[in-house]
Amino acid sequence: MKIATIVIRVLLAGMYLFASIPYFLKIIPGEMPAMTADQTTFMTGITASVYLMPLIKGTELISGILLLIGRTAPLGALLIFPVTLNIFLYHAFLGPKELPMVAVMLIFNVFLFFAYKQKYLPIISK
Repeated sequence: MKIATIVIRVLLAGMYLFASIPYFLKIIPGEMPAMTADQTTFMTGITASVYLMPLIKGTELISGILLLIGRTAPLGALLIFPVTLNIFLYHAFLGPKELPMVAVMLIFNVFLFFAYKQKYLPIISK
């Protein structure tokens, strides 16, 4: 269980670091895929609110770093969960082509919740 937790933690951290670092360094790997009209409308709204994309990418970067550091991994998993859920719902409703990969990200995050459940119990106790 401990080895699986480490492997999943590092894989999830890598996914988020590879998604956020190019954004801040202004490195866009490859060509942007063609988007549907609904996806274009959604992304136009996200980019129109100037603060939202840097906030999302900053959260991904910080959580990815926290996940790599074993001691802070429970905090990283907790911080990144809303972003993971939002990415999953975006792909579930607007872009189902990448849904399997995003579902794996969500499963990894839920797995980490169960692996670190003892760390979260003080949050919900009186």
